[in-house]
Amino acid sequence: MWMDLAIVLAAALQAYLLGSIDTGILVSKFIYHDDVRNHGSGAAGMTNMLRTFGKRAAAMTAAGDVLKGVLAVCIGRWLFTFLSGETFSAYLGVYLAAILAVVGHLKPLYFGFKGGKGVLVAGGAILAVQPALIPFLLVIFLACLIPTGMVSLGSIVMAVSYPFLTLGYGLLTGLPGRDLAVTTIGAAIMGAMVFYMHRSNLQRIRDGKEYRFGRKGKDGGAQN
Repeated sequence: MWMDLAIVLAAALQAYLLGSIDTGILVSKFIYHDDVRNHGSGAAGMTNMLRTFGKRAAAMTAAGDVLKGVLAVCIGRWLFTFLSGETFSAYLGVYLAAILAVVGHLKPLYFGFKGGKGVLVAGGAILAVQPALIPFLLVIFLACLIPTGMVSLGSIVMAVSYPFLTLGYGLLTGLPGRDLAVTTIGAAIMGAMVFYMHRSNLQRIRDGKEYRFGRKGKDGGAQN
C-alpha cells in the first residue's frame, strides 16, 4: 500500500519537475541573455519567443516543450509498472504525469511560478499517450489558424476538442469502462487547464485586439 502510494507520488513529482524546466526561459536567458517574460504577452511559450527572438528561438522552445511532455508521460508509465496490483487503471500513470507536466509548465518551480500556457507540453504528452489523435488535433488547429491567423484560437479550440476526441477514440477502440473514464477525465482536465490559461486571449479576441500570426501590431499576445 505505502509502496504504491510512493510510486504514484513519484510519478506526479517527476512530471511536475520536468514540466518546470521552462525551455523558453532557458533559451532566452542563456542564448539571448534576456528574459522572454519581459516582452510581449509576458508568457514563456513558443509564440512569444517567435515574436521576441525569432524562428530559431521558437523552434528550440517548441522542441524542448514537446520533449518534456513526452518524457514525463514515458517515465510515469514506467513507474506505474512497479505497482503491486491492479488497483489503478493503466492510464492513470500517464495522465497523472501529463497533467502534472502541464502544471509544471504553467507554474514552474524554478522560475517564480510564472511560465507558459501549456499547449506544446500537452501536445508532447498526447503524442506519448494517444499519437493517433495528433493528426486530428493538427487539422483542427490549422482550420482555426489559417483563416484567422490566431494561434491562440487554434489552441483554445484544440483544448475544447481534445476530451471529445479522446472519448470517441476510446469508444472506437473498445477501452474498458474504467480506462475510458480515466482517459476522458484526464483529457478534460488537460483541456480545461489550457483553456483557462487562454482566458486573456479570449478577451482580446472579443475585443478584436488579439495578435494575428505574421502581422505587426502592439496589441495581442502569445498563446503559450
